[in-house]
Order: sequence, then C-alpha cells, then structure tokens
Amino acid sequence: MPDRLPETAPDPAEPAVPAEDETGLGALEPRRQGYPTTAVFEVVAASGFPTQLALGGLLLAAGLTPFGADGKLSMTYLAVLMPADLLLLLAIVVWRIRAGGERVPEVLLGQRHWVRECWLGAGLIPVVFGGVVAVMLALRTAWPALHNVDANPFEALIKSPLDALVLGALVVLTGGLKEEVQRAFVLHRFDQHLGGARLGLVLYSLVFGTGHIIQGYDVAIVTALLGLAWGTVFLWRRSLVAPAVSHAGFNAAQILQFVVFGA
Repeated sequence: MPDRLPETAPDPAEPAVPAEDETGLGALEPRRQGYPTTAVFEVVAASGFPTQLALGGLLLAAGLTPFGADGKLSMTYLAVLMPADLLLLLAIVVWRIRAGGERVPEVLLGQRHWVRECWLGAGLIPVVFGGVVAVMLALRTAWPALHNVDANPFEALIKSPLDALVLGALVVLTGGLKEEVQRAFVLHRFDQHLGGARLGLVLYSLVFGTGHIIQGYDVAIVTALLGLAWGTVFLWRRSLVAPAVSHAGFNAAQILQFVVFGA
C-alpha cells in the first residue's frame, strides 16, 4: 500500500483564485463577470458631469445663474448646486453598488479600521500641500503660459469670514466626500469590468484635472496629479477614508491660504 493517498486534482470547473496583489494597485479579488456597457454608463453617471449639467439646467430654469452681474462666480449658486450634486451622486453610487449585488461599506471602506485611516489621511495633508506648492512653482517657472488665470475664481468669493466658512464647508464636503466617493466607485468599476484599476486611475485622473480647468491650465495639471495620488492611496488601502481626509484637509488649507495670504 502507498504511504499516503495521492493529492486530489483540482476541479477544472472551479475557477482559480487569483493571487493577492501586494501593491494594492491590481485586483484583490476575483473579477466579477458583468456587463462592460453598463459599467461605462455607471462610470459616466458617477463622473459628476451629467449630474452637474442636469442640476445646472434646473437652477437656470429657477433663475439662478453661475455668474453674478460682476461676471464672477455666484456664492448662492454654488451653495445650492454643490450640496445638491453631493446628495445626487451619493444616491447614484449607493444605488449602483447595491444593484451589482455588493455592499456599500465593503466597496468604499474596505476592511481597514477607520481611525487608523483618518490618521494616515491627516498625515498626508502637509505632504500633499507641500507637493502642490513645489509642482506649481516648477510649472510657473518652466512654462509660465500655463498660468492663464491670474486669480482663482473661488478666491474672489471670499469677501467676509462668513464667506470663508461657507466656501470651506462646501469644498470640504464636495472634495473630501463627494469626489472621493466618485473616485472609489469609478476605480472599482474599472477594476471589475473596464480594463483594470490602473487604467481607470490614469483616465479618471485626467478627467478630474479637466474638471478644474476653469481655475487655469496649471491648476488643472496639478489637480490631475492630485487625483492620481489620492486614487493610488485608495487602491493601496482599498478604503476612501485616508484620501477623503487628505482631500478635505487640503481643500480647507487652500481656503485658509486665500484668507491669510490672498493667493
């Protein structure tokens, strides 16, 4: 008799479990079989452009315009548009995650402890802020033509401490929450159905930068790099907490910069 029984051969009908990607930039779980066309529509819907266009049309119909009589951005318009867009985007993302048979916390928050992720995000704030200052100075030195907007349009909105508080709350909510929920969902769908998380990271970072082009070409480039950085942190941690805290803190620091230095 043999000393031991032969090892059982794997069942060919059972799919192999892919090895874990230690970098966090690839798929950490088996790709779901789904419909790429549906995923494309989901990604477009979550990008923010369709929702802002729809809401902008409704606000125009109600008599609210994005620019005041002085040709500058309207605080009233933003104070209505940005929270409405936040709620609409959150509803879309939650709906589509559940429609895919997944749980919202697992997709957006992963298995990491949120307190530890908050500390990580807070620690990244000065790193991100310093990196942005360095890149912006390098761009303006090497290619001055990219600085085609003299003053950030959002800076002109701050005329009083109340304006600073309102704008600060808006950019923290939209940046720290809405934009990171969008990014997490888009990267998740790319990872499942649209060619992988790396491709999604590059494409969505370009889209993210383009969405800020009103603030100048140099700002759009820096914003694209920020999207790349925060998206990388999400794929590394598989949780949006750290990038959300970092993003919210960076936006708040920018508002403080406008108030203190006026630039």
